[in-house]
Amino acid sequence: MTSEGFTGSARAGALPPPVRVGEQTDILGESPVWDERTGSLYWVDIRAPALRRLHEASGRVHTWPLADLVGCVALVEDGRLLLAMGDAVWLFDPASGEMQVLARLPQRPEGHRFNDGRCDRQGRFFVSTMHNLTRAPQGRLFRLSGRGPLEPVMQDLCIPNSLCWSPDGGTMYFADSLQHRIDAHPFDRAAGRPGAARSFARSTPPAFPDGATVDAEGHVWSAQFKGSCVLRLRPDGTVERTIELPLDKPTAVAFGGPDLDRLFITTASQHMSAAERAAQPLAGALLVMQPGVRGLPESRFRL
Repeated sequence: MTSEGFTGSARAGALPPPVRVGEQTDILGESPVWDERTGSLYWVDIRAPALRRLHEASGRVHTWPLADLVGCVALVEDGRLLLAMGDAVWLFDPASGEMQVLARLPQRPEGHRFNDGRCDRQGRFFVSTMHNLTRAPQGRLFRLSGRGPLEPVMQDLCIPNSLCWSPDGGTMYFADSLQHRIDAHPFDRAAGRPGAARSFARSTPPAFPDGATVDAEGHVWSAQFKGSCVLRLRPDGTVERTIELPLDKPTAVAFGGPDLDRLFITTASQHMSAAERAAQPLAGALLVMQPGVRGLPESRFRL
């Protein structure tokens, strides 16, 4: 990854490598979020499609099959979850399995699906859409406050990704992955509105920035899809650390564990040949490691 002002990469060779959690293999694992109330990690397999939950203390993984492609999951203040699935954002109760529509897309063009989504520090849900096959610049970013509606924030996106906020909520990080760049936007916390983008970090093709998160020190952690690594980026965009992985397609990262000192990494196994799968047996696995820093509690949606 390169950036305006990048000075190179510090490697974290002393850290123990990530290890597999559970026996499941995702086609396109994404959107990991830690629920500190239940000691669980939620994430989705976009293409299964499915919602998964790891109860870390027991090591058990529970899977809910879903009826349509699902882009992301987020926590809700009342203990339920948000699922961006099909043409709507749904409220889902993991205890009962009950689902109800919270807000529908104003329109769902043919072939489009949800992608990355996350709550800002004020509890609003930002969620993106994209063309599922062509990656045409037709995707959009929406904002959901309370019971809606979904309000457009950005448009003309190919693969919207890397959505996360600085610890004070004053900077929004966001990427259109096919631009091979993460942007930083000044963020109006009262209005929930991002300002003009500035280039924060660039990837070297074929790698591009996928899911991201921010740690307690304000560093951005970026999964580099097709880049076989996760980067820790300083607030000025320079690379503080590179965590190399034995697979090509890490998709997203999240801090979890009782002390928020474990880094969970979702990965993908889609579009791999038999030879590639044999060479990358961890492709599609959920991975975890201890990076030596702590994350922040995941923001919850405010109904």
